[in-house]
Amino acid sequence: MMSKKVRTNRKNAAGRPLEANNSALSPALAAMETPSERKELALVGEQTDLGGEEDADLRKQAAELRQGTADLRQEAADLRQGAAGQREVTADQREEIADLRQDTADNREEIADLREEAADQRQDTADLQQNVAELQQATADLRQEAADQRQASADQREEVADLREEAADQREEAASAKAKLSAKTQAQLREVNERLVVATVHAQTMTEAAEQATVQMSYMAEHDFLTGLPNRSLLTDRLAQSIALAQRHGKKVALMYLDLDHFKHINDSLGHAVGDQLLLSAAKRLQATVRLSDTVSRHGGDEFVVLLPEVDDLQEVVLTAEKLIAAMAKPHRVSGHRLHVTLSIGISLYPDDGKNIEEVVRNADTAMYQAKMNGRNNYRVFIPEMNDRAVARQSVEQALHKALEQHRFVLHYQPKVNLDTGAITGAEALVRKHRSNDRLVYPKHFIDIAEECGLILPIGRWVLYEACRQTQAWLQAGLHLGQIAVNVSAKEFHSKDFLAGVIDVLNDTGLDPHYLELEMTESGLMQDTEPTTIILQELKKLGVQIAIDDFGTGYSSLSYLLRFPIDTIKIDQSFVSDINDAAGDAGEAIVSAVIAMGTSLKKRVVAEGIETKQQLAFLQSRNCTEGQGFYFSRPLAADEFAALLRDRAQHDRALVQD
Repeated sequence: MMSKKVRTNRKNAAGRPLEANNSALSPALAAMETPSERKELALVGEQTDLGGEEDADLRKQAAELRQGTADLRQEAADLRQGAAGQREVTADQREEIADLRQDTADNREEIADLREEAADQRQDTADLQQNVAELQQATADLRQEAADQRQASADQREEVADLREEAADQREEAASAKAKLSAKTQAQLREVNERLVVATVHAQTMTEAAEQATVQMSYMAEHDFLTGLPNRSLLTDRLAQSIALAQRHGKKVALMYLDLDHFKHINDSLGHAVGDQLLLSAAKRLQATVRLSDTVSRHGGDEFVVLLPEVDDLQEVVLTAEKLIAAMAKPHRVSGHRLHVTLSIGISLYPDDGKNIEEVVRNADTAMYQAKMNGRNNYRVFIPEMNDRAVARQSVEQALHKALEQHRFVLHYQPKVNLDTGAITGAEALVRKHRSNDRLVYPKHFIDIAEECGLILPIGRWVLYEACRQTQAWLQAGLHLGQIAVNVSAKEFHSKDFLAGVIDVLNDTGLDPHYLELEMTESGLMQDTEPTTIILQELKKLGVQIAIDDFGTGYSSLSYLLRFPIDTIKIDQSFVSDINDAAGDAGEAIVSAVIAMGTSLKKRVVAEGIETKQQLAFLQSRNCTEGQGFYFSRPLAADEFAALLRDRAQHDRALVQD
C-alpha cells in the first residue's frame, strides 16, 4: 500500500512538463550523448563549412537533431524524474518495510507479553482451582464433622433415653425387690456360708500342700538327687548323733569310705546315662548288704560312705566291708550291658582313729586312698602311719609342681639290643627328677602320684618332646638310632589332645615318625576299645610304631593283639626274672609262650629286665630277637648314651675293616 507522500510525488511528475536546460547539462544528460551522436554533429559542421547549398538542409537536419536531442534530453529528464520518484518510492517502501518490521517486532513483543500474561492467568486459575478444591474438601470435612456431631447428638439422645428407661426399670425392680428382700437375703446368707466353708477347706489344703513342700524341700536338702540316699549333710548329722550315743553307751562308731574302681572309664565309654544307672544299682546293693540301722550315703561322683553306729569291735566292721566288696563284685546288668565294678574301702573308728567328725571322715578317706594304692578291690583300716603317707604324698605332689616350673626333669636312655649281634636297635626314654641336692628321684616314687593328681599330662608331654628333640639331634649328628621308645600312661592316651599333641611334637622337632615308638600297657589300651582303635590307626598312618609294655600282667588277650595295630610285644621283667630262678619251669614256660605267640603273629618281641647271662642264653635259645636290661647297660644320661652310640659305631666299622 503506497503512502500519501509517494502518491503526491507521482502526480507532480506527471502534470509538470520538463524544462529544457541547454546551457547547463547535468552529468547524467552529458552521459546520454553517445559517440555516434557526437560523430554526426561533427559531420554536420564539416558539411556546413564545405557548402552553403546544403546549409539549409543541414540546419534543418541540425534543428531536427537538436530537436531530437532536446526530446532525448526531455525523455532523459523524465527518466531521471521517474528514477527519482522510483527512488523516493523505494525509500518510502523501505521505510514502510522498516515500519512493518518494527510493527512486527512490536506485535511479537506484545504477543510474548500476552502469552506471559496468559500463562500467569493460567497459573492464577490453577491456584484458584486448588484453593477451590481445598475449600471444597474443608467444606466436605465440615459437613462430615457436622454429620458426626449430629450422629453423636442422636446417640446421646438415644443413650439418655436408654438411661431413662433403665432408671424406670430399676425403679420397677426396686419396687419388686422390696417384696422379695427377705427371701433373697436368706439365699445370700446361705451362699456366703457355703463359700466360707469352701474357703476354709481350700486354706487347709494349701496349708497341707505347703507343709508337704517344706517336707519335700527338707528331704531334697538332705538326700542325693540321683540315688535318694542321704547326702553329706544328713550323714554328718547322723554321725554326730551316733558319736553322742557311743559316748553314753561306751560303744564305737565305724565309718567306711567307699569308691567305685575305674567308674570313670565306664562313664567315658558308655555315657553318663549308663553311669547313672550303674550308680543306682550300686546304691541298692549297698543298702541291701548293711543293717537297717546303718546309713549308706552318697558323697558325690562315685564315692559312698557307710555309717555303722554302735559297733563292738573292728572285726564286725571288717566282715561288713568284705560283704560289701563281694556284693559289688557281682555283674551289674545296666541298659543291656553286663558291667563289672569293684570297691576300694577305707575304714576308721571312733574314738580310736578320731575324736571328732572331721578326723573320722578324713582318716577313712585316707585309708580308702591306701586301698586304691594297694591294687583296689580291697579295704584298708586306718593306722596313724597313713597320715604320714598322706603328708608324704602331698609333699611329692608339691615337688612335682616345682620340678615342672623349674625344669628339673631329665631323661635317661636305656639301649635295646639285638640279642644275636649285640647291636643297638633303639632306646627307651625314662624320666628322672632332680632333687635340690642333684640326686635323682626315680619314677616309681612319683609316677603314680602324678597320675592321680593329673600332673602326668604335662610331664608326659615334656617327656615326649624331649625324647624326640634329642633323637633328632643325634640323627643330625650322624649317630644312628633305630627307634626311641616313650612310655604313655592310660590317662595320657585317653586325653582329648593326645593325638594332636603327638603330631605337634613331631612337627616341632622335625623327627621322622618312623623313629618314634609309643609304649602302652594292656590295661591302658583296653579301657575304651573303640576310641583306642581309632587313635592307634591314626598313629600308624603317621608311621609311629606301637608297643605293648609289660605284656602278660594285664588282659593278655589274643583278640586285642589281632584287633589293634600293634608292632612290638615287650615281655614284662617279672617273667624274665623268673628264668632260672626259684619259680622253676613256670617262668620259662610263660616267656617261651609269649615269644612263640609273638613270632606267630609276626610281632617284634622284646624281653625286659635281662640281668644275667643265663637269662640271655635262654632267650637266645627261644629265638627272642631283642632285649634290654642291666646286663647290657643301665639307663644313661644323654651325653653318656651318645658316647655309647659313637663307641658302638667305631666298633662296627672296625669289624667291617677286619
